[in-house]
Amino acid sequence: MKKTALLFFLLLSFIAGKAQIIEPVKWTSKIEKKSDSEYVLIFNATIEENWHMYSQFSADGGGLPLEVEFNNAENNFEAVGKAEESETHKEYNDIFEVEETFFSNKAELKQTIKVSNPDNAIVQVGLYYQVCKESCIQGENLFVFNLKDLTSQEVMNFEEVVGTVDNTTDTKAEPAKTTEKKTEDSDKKDPWTVFIGTLLAGIFVTFTPCVFPMIPMTVSFFIKQNSSKVKGKFNALFYGLCIIVIYVLISVPFHLFEGLDPNIFANISTNVYLNLFFFAIFTVFAISFFGAFEITMPNSLANKADNASNLGGLMGVFFMALTLIIVSFSCTGPALGLILGSVLSTEGGAMLLTIAMFGFGLGLALPFMLFALFPNLMSSMPKSGGWLNSVKVVFGFIELALAFKFLSNADLVLQLHFLEREVFIAIWIAIFIALSLYLLGKFSLPHDSPVSHLSVGRMLLAVISLSFTIYLIPGLWGAPLKLISGFPPPSTYSESPFGVGGSGGGGSVTQELPKGAKLAAHGIVAFEDYEEGLAYAKEVNKPIMLDFTGHACVNCRKMEEHVWSDPAVLSILKNDVVLISLYCDEEKDLPASEQFISKNTGRKIETVGQKWSDFQISRYQSNARPYYVLINLDETNLNEPVAYTPDIEEYLTWLQSGIENFKK
Repeated sequence: MKKTALLFFLLLSFIAGKAQIIEPVKWTSKIEKKSDSEYVLIFNATIEENWHMYSQFSADGGGLPLEVEFNNAENNFEAVGKAEESETHKEYNDIFEVEETFFSNKAELKQTIKVSNPDNAIVQVGLYYQVCKESCIQGENLFVFNLKDLTSQEVMNFEEVVGTVDNTTDTKAEPAKTTEKKTEDSDKKDPWTVFIGTLLAGIFVTFTPCVFPMIPMTVSFFIKQNSSKVKGKFNALFYGLCIIVIYVLISVPFHLFEGLDPNIFANISTNVYLNLFFFAIFTVFAISFFGAFEITMPNSLANKADNASNLGGLMGVFFMALTLIIVSFSCTGPALGLILGSVLSTEGGAMLLTIAMFGFGLGLALPFMLFALFPNLMSSMPKSGGWLNSVKVVFGFIELALAFKFLSNADLVLQLHFLEREVFIAIWIAIFIALSLYLLGKFSLPHDSPVSHLSVGRMLLAVISLSFTIYLIPGLWGAPLKLISGFPPPSTYSESPFGVGGSGGGGSVTQELPKGAKLAAHGIVAFEDYEEGLAYAKEVNKPIMLDFTGHACVNCRKMEEHVWSDPAVLSILKNDVVLISLYCDEEKDLPASEQFISKNTGRKIETVGQKWSDFQISRYQSNARPYYVLINLDETNLNEPVAYTPDIEEYLTWLQSGIENFKK
């Protein structure tokens, strides 16, 4: 308990201070020649007071040891042993139960290298380390040493050194002037929308076989256990509060992850492996809801929580709430996975996840709290029965449909074209036809009770499901399906990008395009490379609209399908501006000569998407998607950039103001 409490305190401390950019370690470097083939690379660190940086030799299981990595050692040079270190300190960490070795105040590393290629003059060394006080920060620094004139520099731009044999460095171009103010991520969902949605989800899961029968039993236990009805109601209300607190605590570690990497949620939303993981998890949960098997927490965990509930008092009530959460996991787990997957995949951030977990916990706790306050209402509760399993099955169909959104994200990012728009829509049609037939009683699943007649509620749900299925069918032939915009792949990611027999809203598939351009949504000519688009804009003397977007960005598709399709907006995008769409989740590798170290994160930029994301952050201090910037031919802003702007009139006014400024 002591370790857990301390870790929890550290997490909360980290959350409170994570918004600040902290650099507690400052580095300098130099190089000394030892012989014709051996050199000593020297790194000196100044560490702020009360911070400590872990040594290369710190024990595993504690803080992350310092690592020295060479980017261009192959066939050029080799390191002679580990880097020598200056004085370090040792201290036993009773949380991780290891002896840690670390530097305080200052540190010096001396790394000897032996040169095998005399023609090579560049040595690139990366230092990766962890520095801690109340919280911990990951540090990454790249150093470049020149063996010919024995100079060194700490660089943040890999382009300055890659591919140069004579060690000359290019002068970095001055960044474009901008008056832009930092804008919040546009792919974040509205907090109130998330809260209300998760609140309804929490209420919904109470109508499942794992939770619903527990409501009258639990409330009756609290009311009858105490001679004082007031105390019984208080305990029941505290029970509900504990449910909420436990779910909120699940979100706490994500604040730590976000503190270590502010872009982690943007990366999660487009990470291929995580999207595939969510697809697999959601599919397994859906099959579980269909009755193939049950997903449960380990019995030992449930038994421990149940035994702890016998402590009595408020602590016993807390463990009773924990027991409910554990034993009902087979019903609440899929909903919880859906919330985690949905929020994490929209760049929503840790705070939005906390709001979502609070909403879900409140929805689950509400019936317990409500019936505790008004126990007479329990007489009007519906009786448990086969309808509870039907609720699970319906939820399983919805879970299965949403699973394919994550598979689609992975396919879009990799541009594999396995799950194109028509295939995605066909899968959804099949799922919702099956749901409609199930609700109409045309087939049953393992744990279903016999259906002698259709209830009014079941019939209405069947009508809704069947109507939605019919609505989806025209999408196979190019219908926009605005009701679900952002969920299927865009119309450009399709076997028939302009619909069967269509021409893309006035565009022509065979029209001659400028070099480097392609047809985007609605037949708009777009570039996907900044320099190519800029050159073309200068050639035709038109302003530029930068569209920071993503293959798996839901709000980007909503803007394209709802706002760009407006005739007035579409006319401007086709005729009055040069559109440059920069995909920040593009996984295509950059050529080795174009890879560099980010000045923002210190990480190596290796893909096209990372390049445009870093460009957006460097120039506009935002990682929002979508994010729109109107710039002049000298690359200065024509007006304030905007993020997700679903209001057509507002977006149109923004476009028109930028164009007017260009003409002045």
